[in-house]
Amino acid sequence: MSDFSIPSLGKCTLQSPIKLSNVIGDRIANYIRDSDLVRYNVHADMSTISDPTQFFEKAGPREKIYFAPQHVHAAIVTCGGLCPGLNDVIRSVVRCLWYRYGVRRISGIQFGYRGLLPEYGYDIKPLDPDIVDDIHKLGGTILGSSRGGGERTADIVDSLERLNINMLFTIGGDGTQKGSLALADEIERRNLKISVIGIPKTIDNDLLYVDRSFGFDTAVAQASMAVTAAHTEAHSSINGIGLVKLMGRESGFIAVHTVLAVHEVNFVLIPEVDFDLEGPNGLFVHLEQRLKERNHAVIVVAEGAGQKFVHAEGTDASGNKKLGDIGLYLKDAITAYFKQKNIEINMKYIDPSYIIRSSPANPSDSVYCDRLGSNAVHAAMAGKTKIIIGMVNNEFVHIPTQIAIAKRNKVEPESSLWRDAIEATRQPLSMVN
Repeated sequence: MSDFSIPSLGKCTLQSPIKLSNVIGDRIANYIRDSDLVRYNVHADMSTISDPTQFFEKAGPREKIYFAPQHVHAAIVTCGGLCPGLNDVIRSVVRCLWYRYGVRRISGIQFGYRGLLPEYGYDIKPLDPDIVDDIHKLGGTILGSSRGGGERTADIVDSLERLNINMLFTIGGDGTQKGSLALADEIERRNLKISVIGIPKTIDNDLLYVDRSFGFDTAVAQASMAVTAAHTEAHSSINGIGLVKLMGRESGFIAVHTVLAVHEVNFVLIPEVDFDLEGPNGLFVHLEQRLKERNHAVIVVAEGAGQKFVHAEGTDASGNKKLGDIGLYLKDAITAYFKQKNIEINMKYIDPSYIIRSSPANPSDSVYCDRLGSNAVHAAMAGKTKIIIGMVNNEFVHIPTQIAIAKRNKVEPESSLWRDAIEATRQPLSMVN
């Protein structure tokens, strides 16, 4: 048995110059206590624990399977916005079904859930290893994607019955997986034997319990190049300001990780942390001070940040609340502030969102997608349903869909991640008056 106890030179008595919080719940980054521990071994055996419902089921191939491979008709659908790695997942699912299990009927559903609604007239796309062999080199999805349609639960299940599909792989984010759970419930109500397996796709990395969603690493890499360009522009101008808007509707993970990757950002604004623009502790005052000291500044803002300053009404086809454009609002507001003070600035505004979404997966994401796809197939062949495949504590597991979609994963303002972002930017702990 290893002993992970840490030796110390003695009792700590001096106050740290790092200003953080000791209060839980004040939404300000906290100090770490010596009593804060991390479990090493996350594995457990059902025979040795009193409540197995508190543990995730490990993903992977089972010795006994539910479906006879020669009778399987599998279908794959990609829904929602584009994300790096979609084609990688499709390729992995097809190749695992074909080569590992001998499944010969694999159908691609075109343009999301709409492809299962007859009135749209989209053909089913037969898939095999020859068709998917090189698609991982491409961005986007060979099946096409769309928002909406998932609410037509009964109609979609009618189509699954007509097509004799008994295995459905849904590749998409929160809205897609809510739709897949509704489909699985309707399938269960009809006493059909159709496995529904979700593969989480959300570039914002905001699915609950999942360590990271595929495409996230690629998004951070692409966003980092945009921020580096913004810094170059700002550094080369008189009072240059580089402003970059990144994805992140409700969660600021891309913005925070990009800040930590680039090391050249002075302010990061995310949906989880409130901020003011005006007043003695608002962004404008701190930005002005930064320009006086260094003659340039870089700001990264997640698209869902600062929505109290902008207003938008309604929802998109996926049911997501429409957002006001905080990037353009900040660009104009910052420009107006310095113009009023008669201070020359050079503003460079960059929004790389669609460039990031359409990029092919980088090697890290490509590996992750391949493993997600094969574990999804193993789960389906074993008759699992109403689950998504995810990585938890560096292990691939089955996560009940109902739990995964219960709420969005968000950057915790009192977490070490946000604390490290604050240290990287050196912005104030709070910019609220």
